[in-house]
Amino acid sequence: MITVLPQMPIAISAGDPAGIGPEIIAKAWLQRKAQALPVFFAVGDSNSFAAHWDGPVRRIDDPADAAQHFDEALPIFHMHDCGAVTPGTPTAEGARCAFQSLELAVGFARAGSAAAMVTGPVSKTQLYSVGFTHPGQTEFIAERCGVAKNNAIMMLAGPDLRVVPMTTHIALSDIGSHLDSRLIRQRIRATAKGLMRDFGMENPRIAVAGLNPHAGENGAMGHEEMELFLPAIEQLRGEGFNVTDPLPADTMFHTEARAEYDAAVCGYHDQALIPLKTLYFHEAVNMTLGLPIVRTSPDHGTAFGIAGRNIANPGSMIAAIKMARDSVKHRKAFAAKKVATAAAEAKMESAGLHGPI
Repeated sequence: MITVLPQMPIAISAGDPAGIGPEIIAKAWLQRKAQALPVFFAVGDSNSFAAHWDGPVRRIDDPADAAQHFDEALPIFHMHDCGAVTPGTPTAEGARCAFQSLELAVGFARAGSAAAMVTGPVSKTQLYSVGFTHPGQTEFIAERCGVAKNNAIMMLAGPDLRVVPMTTHIALSDIGSHLDSRLIRQRIRATAKGLMRDFGMENPRIAVAGLNPHAGENGAMGHEEMELFLPAIEQLRGEGFNVTDPLPADTMFHTEARAEYDAAVCGYHDQALIPLKTLYFHEAVNMTLGLPIVRTSPDHGTAFGIAGRNIANPGSMIAAIKMARDSVKHRKAFAAKKVATAAAEAKMESAGLHGPI
């Protein structure tokens, strides 16, 4: 098990050097004091940052050196020269650098030399052109961590809304063939456990969005809620999870409704992401649950169209850094509680007092 020390920095993969990744990382560093950000360092080509920003950078050869430079310059673990960078114009060499940056950042987090990792935005199209074979960064990170892709769960989070889609990047017409009670149980269970481990919640409240209009209206508008959702939910309640019946998705995201749950598990990609991005487009964070490391990401893409114009909003990157920091703290507290509970149970067992405390 990795022991995360308080002074360990957060590793941020720079993403595609032609996108806005370098710019929002640099802008996050500029707001380090105002936002009370933890020490972090970028992983990428330090020269590529100059195409986006003229601020101070400091090359480091070891993540442990980030803290001593963080107050005066943006620390960058320099890989190698990725060639000329023109903001807004992606290249194959830039995609290879983004791939390598991701690989190194994962390695730092897995080795324990970084407390957590934040991933900068990449272009999947560009990555595919240089041999990247995974659907996205999440699946790549899961594989490197030895986690099955179905156990790495995407959660999108804003200030008072967290959503988890049960299915992600598939056509709407294919959802029915992917959704079953087993997947529903797995997604809800992983969401609840992730809230306990990464957000410090004792008994998280999970709201489930119905797949059909009006959550099926007792079978009048679809049978999935009755045939798939409810049996899965009843089983989870038997395991002790706090889960609602399927709710009409059109009435569960207003202000008063959001106060009644800690996360909403939704049937498909847009059902989850539309309310989240509508409410918190510049603050949303993509967090992967179920990994042995903490991984967050800004919930937006490379934005090649505005790269190099100094207008990119760093809000989502700042939120991702803060969430990574907080998750590390919650995980340490969660692990300490498990150790204390196990020790207390062992003590009771040795004294002849059986059963959970």
